Order: sequence, then C-alpha cells, then structure tokens
Amino acid sequence: MRRSLTLPILFALLVSTLAAGAATGRVIKVLPQFLDLKGRHTLSPSLYERDAYQAQLRQHPEQRSGLRFAIEWKTKGAPTAQLKLRVELRGVAKGNLPRQLKLEQPVTRKGWFGQWTYIALTGEDYQQFGEMTAWRVTLWDGDQLLSEQKSFLW
Repeated sequence: MRRSLTLPILFALLVSTLAAGAATGRVIKVLPQFLDLKGRHTLSPSLYERDAYQAQLRQHPEQRSGLRFAIEWKTKGAPTAQLKLRVELRGVAKGNLPRQLKLEQPVTRKGWFGQWTYIALTGEDYQQFGEMTAWRVTLWDGDQLLSEQKSFLW
C-alpha cells in the first residue's frame, strides 16, 4: 500500500517544483503624472507638494509638456523571455476624435523587492495625442501576460 502511494506523491512534488520555476509578477501601483515645461512632475520631494502641483497642471494644460507613468512592479521566479511593461492610452484629440496609443519598455528585475519604472509621453507625440481619458498598464513575460492594472474608464 505504501509503495503504491509513494510514486504519485513523488510525481506531484516534481510537477509542483517545475511549475514554481515560471515567472509570476504583478503591477503594484500606477501613478499617471503630468510634466511641466521643464520636465518636472513636482517642485519638491514632498508628496503633498507633488499632489498640489499635479492639480495645478491638471487645471492649466498650457503649462504641460508631457505625461509620465510611474509604475511600481515586481516579479518572482525566472522569466522565460524578456520582461516588458506596456502602457496603453485612450484619449480625445483635437476635433473630438478618439485616439489610442501604445508605449512599451523592456525591463529587468533588480533584486527581490518591487521597483519603479518610468514611461513618458512627451514632445510632439504628447501634443498630438490630446487629453487622456483612460489607461491600462500590463506586465509581460514575452507573450505571456503576467499582470495588469487599468483606470476606471478602461
């Protein structure tokens, strides 16, 4: 009886260790931030000051030069391919035409804890895009989706 149970238990342990090697990951936090004409998202390191400055930039589009996504993410296990972060944007361009845009950036894991990556939309691309209405950020291991976080209107 014992020998008949030993083989299935060993097989289950082997399968579980092989499955544990695959990468898992998640997008922890996404902060869309406007950039001023000098490329700054805040005037001082204070979180209160950052939020107040972001409110000012939100009310005064003429003071903006771009949009930056601060993304906190982490992975566990070894990735099978190149990790990448993808930011998808929906917006309204001039003339009320809907607009979609996709930004991608390859990333590498550094250490055991979560890390921050910054993806920006600036210059002429930002001017042509118009006002953002929704966003989605996804973390990919090659062609496999590991995690996503999206805005309410996505």
